Amino acid sequence: MKDRYPHIFSEGRIGNLITKNRIKYAATETNFPYGDGYVSDREIAYMEAQAKGGAGIVTTQGAYPDRLGEGKGFKGMMAIYDDRFIPGLARIAEVIRKNNALSCIQILHCGREGGVDLDYCLMPSNVPQRLSYFKKPREITKDEIKKTIKDHMQAARRAVEAGFDMIELSGIVGYLISTFISKYTNKRTDEYGGSIKERCRLMVEIIQAVKAQVGDKVPVGIRLCGLELLDDRGGNTFEESLESFIIAEEAGADYLSVTIGWHESSIPVITRDVPMGYWLYVAKEVKRVVNVPVMMAFRQFLPHIPEKAISEGIIDFWEACRPMIADPEIPNKIASGREDEIVPCIACNLCFSRLYYHQPIMCSVRPSLGHEGEPQWGYYGFKKVDKPKKIIVIGGGPSGLQCASIAAKRGHVVKLFEKKPELGGAINLASKVDSGEEELLRTIRYLEGECRRAGVDIRTGVEISPDMIKDEAIDALVVATGAVAKKLDEIPDSIVFTYDDIIGKGKTPLKKSVIIGGSGIGLATAIFLLRQNELELTIIEERSRLGKDVNPFYLWRFIQILKKNKVNIFTNSEIINIKEDTLVIKSLKGEHTIPFEGLILAEREGNAGDFIPLKNFIKEIYFIGDAKKPRRLNNAIHDGYRLGMVI
Repeated sequence: MKDRYPHIFSEGRIGNLITKNRIKYAATETNFPYGDGYVSDREIAYMEAQAKGGAGIVTTQGAYPDRLGEGKGFKGMMAIYDDRFIPGLARIAEVIRKNNALSCIQILHCGREGGVDLDYCLMPSNVPQRLSYFKKPREITKDEIKKTIKDHMQAARRAVEAGFDMIELSGIVGYLISTFISKYTNKRTDEYGGSIKERCRLMVEIIQAVKAQVGDKVPVGIRLCGLELLDDRGGNTFEESLESFIIAEEAGADYLSVTIGWHESSIPVITRDVPMGYWLYVAKEVKRVVNVPVMMAFRQFLPHIPEKAISEGIIDFWEACRPMIADPEIPNKIASGREDEIVPCIACNLCFSRLYYHQPIMCSVRPSLGHEGEPQWGYYGFKKVDKPKKIIVIGGGPSGLQCASIAAKRGHVVKLFEKKPELGGAINLASKVDSGEEELLRTIRYLEGECRRAGVDIRTGVEISPDMIKDEAIDALVVATGAVAKKLDEIPDSIVFTYDDIIGKGKTPLKKSVIIGGSGIGLATAIFLLRQNELELTIIEERSRLGKDVNPFYLWRFIQILKKNKVNIFTNSEIINIKEDTLVIKSLKGEHTIPFEGLILAEREGNAGDFIPLKNFIKEIYFIGDAKKPRRLNNAIHDGYRLGMVI
């Protein structure tokens, strides 16, 4: 299969090093270390999995270089400010090397996003934070600038002593170097502020200091922002960003990684509504003005996209971050013709959002993430059970499919029944909500494939009732029947719709409609309707805010759409009376009377009640996914995986 992707699997060159292919696992924080900067066994196992996956270059998470922790942006961030961290870092370099990949360590001072254990962060100028979870800024002094440069230089020395082949600096998204480069955050009047050349001075001095420290044998690259998307805040122009890449090359950078946007940008960058490959036009312009290798990640989840980009001279290397979080084996699977076995990243960004809650990284579609070194989690395969069980799974949504596939891999005999003609459950609805959401179906196709490869007997279009199986000779029953809309009593059916009626069955609601429920499914229903109808919508939510179960990367965009379409929103509200065409609700601001023509039910409850009595007939019965409790996709998949591990 390498013949299908000759450019991805061709050798590459960075500095004086040759890479076995053009795939680079890109840096991401994990929050796996202990919180004191040391490397944990969990981190080693994760990095080893990335190296075994077949990438030519494997990059560590960023390591902060300063003793005070002003560069520390995450509670579990790795450190490189002292020689005592070298042995742990050397373990990472070693597991990468022994798997025939080049090891790259990222040195990262988080700047505007740093100081996580302090009450301030360092910046070139005192520009107020726009995101509430970042610390209050303090302007860095010239002496501190000199110390920062020295810190990077000493960090580079430690990286070489630890055995790393390459060093990467990070100048993106609001980290220290990027805040100097951007005129949004750099208002200085000394030699570190002014024109783009002066604003790049810190970057240049750090690159030159690191290069002087490590010599020509260790390539030094840098990640820079090709497009800040901060036009509304006076950020850099595209031309200024391009100039920063030219200046970085002139300073001695051996490769350049192109990124898009800051965490403060008000335009989507890495969500599903951004088409795959969309941002490559930025890399193309960078490639046009520099001569060193150019690489890029950002919405390149399928190998034909970077293959084409490399063949056309747009980039030199495919950086894979989130796709290889979801499946480190992507390079090996592509090379061996097993693309249908790749665990597909769906750009849910659970991995990313967890970091800002200072929790270990997690993946919706790969529950084994962070457990690569624990055999019972089966990342490298499951041990077969001694006594196979006969198992029936009812429900072909993500939780049922995931459970069935894992149980079958362990040697059980598994039958799965789905009452609808197609597999997918609630994901079939979610895939219709908005542009790009069809990517969610990649998960269902993958899980179906896993089931069939493991020998699961899948039967669709078959509705199972409790009476049909209570006398079956089975060892275990798994109920994964999903959720249904909570009903309202004494309301005429002619004016009541459910989210399934709207999204799944294509029914058209009445013009003046009220959505009862402002969680993810309620917001999804609103977005779906606003895409195709001119409606007067109201959303009523009992909790303090909308979308508490929605990833922040998507929630802010949903809220923008609601505001743009003048949707009436009531939070902290409960319905106290429903008449034929009027709702009376009570909120913190008192009572409100809301006229309506139709109601849309968007609160859910588990749909497994009919199967509960089977506990009297079947020794082992389990409830997973939304049948257990309506939640999100990651909960459904993780439920199924964990049960499949132990059943």
